[in-house]
Amino acid sequence: MIRRRDFQIAFVGLKPGIHEFAYEVDDTFFDAFQAPDFRNCRAQVKLLLDKQNGFLRLTFEIGGRIEVTCDRCNSNLPLELWDEFRISVKMVEEPDAMNEQEEDPDVYYIGRTESHLDVAAWIYEFINLSLPMQKSCGYEEMDGPDCNPQAREWLKQTDSTPPPPTENPIWKGLERFKDLE
Repeated sequence: MIRRRDFQIAFVGLKPGIHEFAYEVDDTFFDAFQAPDFRNCRAQVKLLLDKQNGFLRLTFEIGGRIEVTCDRCNSNLPLELWDEFRISVKMVEEPDAMNEQEEDPDVYYIGRTESHLDVAAWIYEFINLSLPMQKSCGYEEMDGPDCNPQAREWLKQTDSTPPPPTENPIWKGLERFKDLE
């Protein structure tokens, strides 16, 4: 069972330098967020926190497996996750105003009096960003075990060349005005 408190890092007590955190993320993690476009998530998140004076440098390494729906054949498609994301967290007096003004999505501000950093929302976002935009079996894998054979047959039938466009009778007769110049 995943508890929200597991994703809060008490960084105040940490010495300057690099600290490593590991998280196992499954489908129960996503219950607190919007319903994801995938299922059967088994993700491992390795977080390297580099504590410096006045800021933190976070590196998230996302790995694991998930299952998505193929955009082409609508079957279940297993995908491997692997990606890396970096965020700089700076400690300032007015974090809300600074976050509104900041244009770089890789920079986040927290108050100097903060003692904990909640990384759950970042993990959710980075797992979603690790998914490809187009989720399909791929042409080379269309005969593979994950591809839906019924959808594949339907795609082959509809893949025939389209009939040549017929001339619209509305425009008939306009050709004679073309040479009037």
